[in-house]
Amino acid sequence: MISDESLKLKSQVCFSLYACARRVARSYAPFLDPLGLTYTQYVTMMVLWEEEQITIRDLCQKLYLDSGTITPVLKKLVNDGYISKSRSGEDERVGIVKLTDKGKELYEKAKDIPNQVCSSLTGRGCALDGEKITMLRDMLQEILKYC
Repeated sequence: MISDESLKLKSQVCFSLYACARRVARSYAPFLDPLGLTYTQYVTMMVLWEEEQITIRDLCQKLYLDSGTITPVLKKLVNDGYISKSRSGEDERVGIVKLTDKGKELYEKAKDIPNQVCSSLTGRGCALDGEKITMLRDMLQEILKYC
């Protein structure tokens, strides 16, 4: 049996972050399912609602995803009519995704999801208020700078 506390699962910051991220992402499902979106599709759309048009490379960087992961996400969003994909006129190797009018309309259906998720977490006894959530988000973004 392991006696070194530093090697126990409960001592691992990485595992706590991983498990928490999975649970929080899963808490979006009741709000995303009616829109036919997965969490990864949702965060992809969030980037496009901010940018309207972005290279696939830049999108991958913003989402911390590789091209193999983002490809099926983009394919589904294209098939659903929320985005279009094209090649750069300046460099054929550069893929570009662009928000469509239907994708812009989806924003209206999805814009309250962050508040709904936050309310559902609070309703389940989560003791994080707005200030603590902001502080946690800022700490996690700081960690991301170095990973």
